[in-house]
Amino acid sequence: MSNLPERIADVEDVDCTGTQALVTGSTSGIGRHAALALGRLGADVIVHGRDREAGEGVVDELTALGSDATFVAADFADIDGVRDLAATVRGETDELDVLVNNAGGLFREGRLTDLGVEYTFHVNHISPYLLTAELLDHLAGGARVVTTASAAHKGASLDLNRVLDPDAGMWAYSHSKLANVLFASELARRLDAAGRDVTSNSLHPGAIPGSGFSRFLPGPLPDLFGKLEAVPGVTSVADGAAGLVNLAVSPRLDGTSGRYFSGQHVTTPSSAARNRDAAQRLWERSAEWLDIEKPPADL
Repeated sequence: MSNLPERIADVEDVDCTGTQALVTGSTSGIGRHAALALGRLGADVIVHGRDREAGEGVVDELTALGSDATFVAADFADIDGVRDLAATVRGETDELDVLVNNAGGLFREGRLTDLGVEYTFHVNHISPYLLTAELLDHLAGGARVVTTASAAHKGASLDLNRVLDPDAGMWAYSHSKLANVLFASELARRLDAAGRDVTSNSLHPGAIPGSGFSRFLPGPLPDLFGKLEAVPGVTSVADGAAGLVNLAVSPRLDGTSGRYFSGQHVTTPSSAARNRDAAQRLWERSAEWLDIEKPPADL
């Protein structure tokens, strides 16, 4: 099939036998397609999501491909759930070669999580930050961390007070995507400073009607967004997944770190997303919200 993500990413000849991968948010959309692509390349994959039935379905597909796959349920609004996910990954693998921070969404109901942080921002940024912190010393040499961001980060600037507003709405989503880019670049700097052979990059996978994101949109927008799938030039789910797979395993990207991609191409994020002081403030404040020591540079 010409529309397989690994073929689109031109990595279909990469042998991932022995590779251990975790793809969060992989029960549907681009996460599911990326997980299956990694399985076809030979990787063993930990599938994550909230829907156990959907997750077990992906595991069955991966098992049929010969992948040693397992499903772990975790709600990204639940700190203990994220910690349990990390503990399971540590128990299921000797070390982790690929961490794809893909889970997220836009949640319309105005509310705060138990940390007192707006729900969308918490799910999209705080939980990937915590999961990565919990797994940093479990990452193998040459491991790759991939974080799904969005072009929606453009126009946002870091405001760590406004993310405490339960009614931040769409602003919270764009702010969380800014946080994803800042997080990925700051992680790259800290890994480099520690002399770790681990890379960290973020990407905008495209505006993808079939990704499942439209279910988070208000009013008639989910139906309208879904109809875009038939419009030529609109990014497909396979295209979006190809961006993840490219960053996860492409030999062309060996050593590439701290970059922001649009699909499979390096691009320049907004000036706010390139603000190193903002990245450091976000890193430190995230640790404070979680009441953990900020992930040290020597991990």
